[in-house]
Amino acid sequence: MTDCLFAAPDLIADAQTRFDALTNYQTTVRSTPSAGVPVEVRYCYRKPGFIRMDFIRPHAGAVLAHNPETDKVTLWPFGFHTFPRLALAPDNPLIQGPNAHRIDRSDIGALLGQIRELQRHGETQIVGHEALGSRHSVHLIISGAPEHDAAGGACYQLWLDVMTGLPIKVIRADRRGELIETVLMEDLRVDLPEIEPFL
Repeated sequence: MTDCLFAAPDLIADAQTRFDALTNYQTTVRSTPSAGVPVEVRYCYRKPGFIRMDFIRPHAGAVLAHNPETDKVTLWPFGFHTFPRLALAPDNPLIQGPNAHRIDRSDIGALLGQIRELQRHGETQIVGHEALGSRHSVHLIISGAPEHDAAGGACYQLWLDVMTGLPIKVIRADRRGELIETVLMEDLRVDLPEIEPFL
């Protein structure tokens, strides 16, 4: 394990720089909202915003793919390239996740943008190193000032992977400290030579 992340003056800005430098990534996302059904998807991202989500639960087998060139989302309810195939807008309620999550705003870059906005009007605390499974991480707490809630949550706990500098766990809470959701990004891999087709 290395302490290289502690050398960065702003770990969130450093994570944003690392995200900006990558070409693609793949992970398994496990999202547990405080209310509602947990979601588990195989998630693939390729610059400049191609996203594919293969659902493990709920709706096992369903696939969503976002094309940033057309700003359309393709839904295959019963598997990739099967019938029927639906073309939808990213803000269609049919394909929004818990807490109104949209596929076109679901990538790590969008998450970091929300956290940086909260950070501008709040404070950032480095808790320390922690192990998450086989990964080593740096645990941060980003708390917003009471009058600023632009990021949709008053507090984020964030675990940055020491190797990639990118988030591998996020806990979001409201200003009362009540849990909104917990998100795990397992087996995060970046800059893969090959990645799943998107359309």
